[in-house]
Amino acid sequence: MTRHVCTTCGTQYADAPQPPESCRVCTDDRQHVGRDGQRWTTHDELAARLHHRIERDGDFVGVGLVEPFAIPQRALLVPAGAGPEAGNILWDCISVVNADAVARIEQLGGIALIAISHPHFYSAMVEWSDAFGGVPILVHAADRDWIPRRSPNIVTWAGDRHQLSDSATLIHCPGHFPGSSVLHCDAPNGRRALLAGDSLHVAADRRHVSVMHSVPNYIPVAAPVIDDIRRRLADLDFDDVYGFTWGLNIVGGARVAVDESFDRYLAAIGS
Repeated sequence: MTRHVCTTCGTQYADAPQPPESCRVCTDDRQHVGRDGQRWTTHDELAARLHHRIERDGDFVGVGLVEPFAIPQRALLVPAGAGPEAGNILWDCISVVNADAVARIEQLGGIALIAISHPHFYSAMVEWSDAFGGVPILVHAADRDWIPRRSPNIVTWAGDRHQLSDSATLIHCPGHFPGSSVLHCDAPNGRRALLAGDSLHVAADRRHVSVMHSVPNYIPVAAPVIDDIRRRLADLDFDDVYGFTWGLNIVGGARVAVDESFDRYLAAIGS
């Protein structure tokens, strides 16, 4: 059996002698199939040739890849503080894990649980969980049908909020996906942060966010979705917003930036 990985989105599928005919993530209108058609690799092949980039991105330690591969997301290590799930949270995930990455992250406190914003970043979440002793993987129940590789380590949560510790709470923000979520947490320096993946997509100017049904295919969401997300975030204070990849962050004034972005979005689509 082989754990096949889509080369366009980096999603790992369940063990099988042959890869699926197509990647469900990429044939969905939020993503795309590569210009050369559907291509597959394996986790073992990726682990043999790719190298991890583990370094600070703002106030958090980021975990990504040196070489370009698939969607170029980086995960974040989030100290969870006190509570039943104390220890590092791995926010979002990447497509490959190896012994070197595990050893480096263990030196930083290891991983107590994994929390994923939406299916584009499921990637090799089961592989990562297994590498750290079977830690729980939290995904929103609204996206359970998108899980490509099942595991008893996967735990679905439902509702608007799910508290992970005294300093970290998952917030359901449907729009990009039905189960899209963000993580509201303390940063190590005492600031408050909203880790958004691309459920809230940080713009290139790093002063605004947007909400897109599809980021690469430029499909926006409708006005009621923006109004709903605004309501879900209304009572939260945060200084910074962290996007899905290296440096794509709003540092300082992020609460105001998000509110102004919602106003700008609604004005642009003529709500």
